[in-house]
Amino acid sequence: MKITMIGAGAMGGATVEGLLKAKSFKQEEITVADPTAEVLEKFKAMGVNTTTNNADAAKTADIVCVCVKPWLVDTVLAGIRASIRPKDQLLVVIAAGVTPERVREALPETPPFFLVIPNIAIAQLASMTFMVSVGADDAQTATVKGIFDEMGSTLITDFQHLAAGTTLASCGIAYAMRYIRAASEGGVELGFKADVAKDIVMQTVLGAVKLLQASGMHPEQAIDLVTTPGGVTIKGLNEMEHAGFTSAVIRGLKAGLK
Repeated sequence: MKITMIGAGAMGGATVEGLLKAKSFKQEEITVADPTAEVLEKFKAMGVNTTTNNADAAKTADIVCVCVKPWLVDTVLAGIRASIRPKDQLLVVIAAGVTPERVREALPETPPFFLVIPNIAIAQLASMTFMVSVGADDAQTATVKGIFDEMGSTLITDFQHLAAGTTLASCGIAYAMRYIRAASEGGVELGFKADVAKDIVMQTVLGAVKLLQASGMHPEQAIDLVTTPGGVTIKGLNEMEHAGFTSAVIRGLKAGLK
């Protein structure tokens, strides 16, 4: 199969990097279309095909991915309308807030398509990706899910839950990084150099994730293992809760839906 990525900014570029690392496609089967010469040079050096012409890039692909800012989706889809082959192509739209109706309006002859929301960890094959299938059969859905599964974990959901998935995982990776930043700054105050503090915090977060994945425990179960009565861990946790830690996280997530 051949795949085209229209738009190679932060998210589109990360997805192409993931495709190359996952080896879902050979380098010559990947085309990147973007208006920025610097971006194209970067991916050309990686061995993929590059072009500034979206319509040409869409013509030759089996899977066409459109990954641009939400307000550009309609324009980009309209621009590739004549190149789309509804009967033998699949379309993937990676953009927050885009509805199935918007895609159908921009492409009256719409191929089976997927609304997909990864996060930027897709470049490291570690994305949490949400996917909505529209008009695709089981085999087509399995094909696209398989591609994204090679670059992390993929959850097929309905459109009503896509926005929640976006704030929980796509926006959520930024929230996790903000915790890492905050804890790293705390580490500096405790006496570690900045880079050392960051490494300590990153390894600690990685360890927490791996422990929960391996054990299947609820986070609170795992917390109980390290909270000695009257000990320093429970004192630290309670101080964070007094400052509204859990409430702040939930409010932040819900704010992403507004």
